[in-house]
Amino acid sequence: MLKRFVNVKDEEVGSVLLSFLYFFTLMCGYAILKPLRDAMAIEGGVKKVPWLITAGFGVMLLAVPVFSALVSRWPRRRVIPLVYRFFLFNLLGFFVLLKLGVVEREWVARAFFVWVGVYNLFVVSIFWSFMADLFSTEQGRRLFGFIAAGGTAGMIVGPLLATTLVGPLGPVNLMLLSVALLEGSAWCVWLLSRRAAVVQPQAAAGEAPVGGSIFAGLRLLATSPFLLLLGLQTVLYTLTSTFLYFQQLRLIEATANGLSEYTAISARIDLWVQLLTLGLQTVVTGRLMPRLGLAATLSIVPVLTVLGFLGLAALPTLGVLIGFKALRGASHYAFERPGREVLFTSLDREAKYKSKSFIDTVVYRASDTVSSWLNTGLAGLGLGMVGLSLAAVPMAALWIAVSVWLARHQRPAAPAEPPPLARTADATR
Repeated sequence: MLKRFVNVKDEEVGSVLLSFLYFFTLMCGYAILKPLRDAMAIEGGVKKVPWLITAGFGVMLLAVPVFSALVSRWPRRRVIPLVYRFFLFNLLGFFVLLKLGVVEREWVARAFFVWVGVYNLFVVSIFWSFMADLFSTEQGRRLFGFIAAGGTAGMIVGPLLATTLVGPLGPVNLMLLSVALLEGSAWCVWLLSRRAAVVQPQAAAGEAPVGGSIFAGLRLLATSPFLLLLGLQTVLYTLTSTFLYFQQLRLIEATANGLSEYTAISARIDLWVQLLTLGLQTVVTGRLMPRLGLAATLSIVPVLTVLGFLGLAALPTLGVLIGFKALRGASHYAFERPGREVLFTSLDREAKYKSKSFIDTVVYRASDTVSSWLNTGLAGLGLGMVGLSLAAVPMAALWIAVSVWLARHQRPAAPAEPPPLARTADATR
């Protein structure tokens, strides 16, 4: 049945379905927490949100070296569930604090807002590091689109569960559902690790610790042009996303009548993004990427971004914005993100776990902060909707060039050496 939609081989089916379930549980749990985080932002004081974002960036700077130290010493089958269960116990701690009311709720709300921001970026980055370690480049081109659809399905089901259960259970009790889903993610890691050699014979070597120093990821990033441009790719995506988000806020503010209509418009955009993404990921991505090639696949979103911002400059209306954001968002999750993760499959394991986590968390959050201030500064200088849209076009054009360069300079990963235990076992047969 799966082969009708996905270019998957018989020996890969079990691992692909487990990976789909893994990403589903991860993102479904986050989607349940997301509206609670937004409510906490209001309780903690909207004016404090910029400071909370800055605090989140500071936590990222501390968390990445800790994660690097863990993967240096222990195998992934222990580290990833350990990290997930650390976040799980954090979530149980917030649940207890909110239930007992022993700490002022405003401070708990602020801490929870920071925690969710760190949690989301970190667990997703770890997921894709694991996928890049588990599957080869060739497998990633065929399978990552469908695996990514698991996360999209989770982002659709999560809000539906939250909407249905918030009445009978209450918002705080929904945290326990996220706890259960996160535990499910940890079990998926264990099951996938047991199947590693079935997916790819060399993947068994991935059970060994990564080794190296805790700052190796940063050192590799500073000395590798390929990794530097992967970081720049993240910066350019974040910059254009922030500019588009602010354009959305300005257009909705100018056209919407009240909070209810604003919420309805935002929900409509998100719904179209998720539905388009799910359709593309499950049916199109895995078959299109090998045919188009990685360069063309990675260029789809930046090309749409150039055209979209030019369209907004020519016709700054809500209809154009909704169409632009829906197509861009769906194409990002269906093509650009899976294609980007394929790039990491060709790197060594230190880069996959250490440099990747730094790019996906610290670089992303820093870019988010800088781009917000850049957009505010340009608006303060007098640039309106048209000017800000045109200002984003060169960024997207540079993004195209970076994507093409990365695709053309990707090198297949060298076959991993089997661990000593595996070599001994082979020798005794």
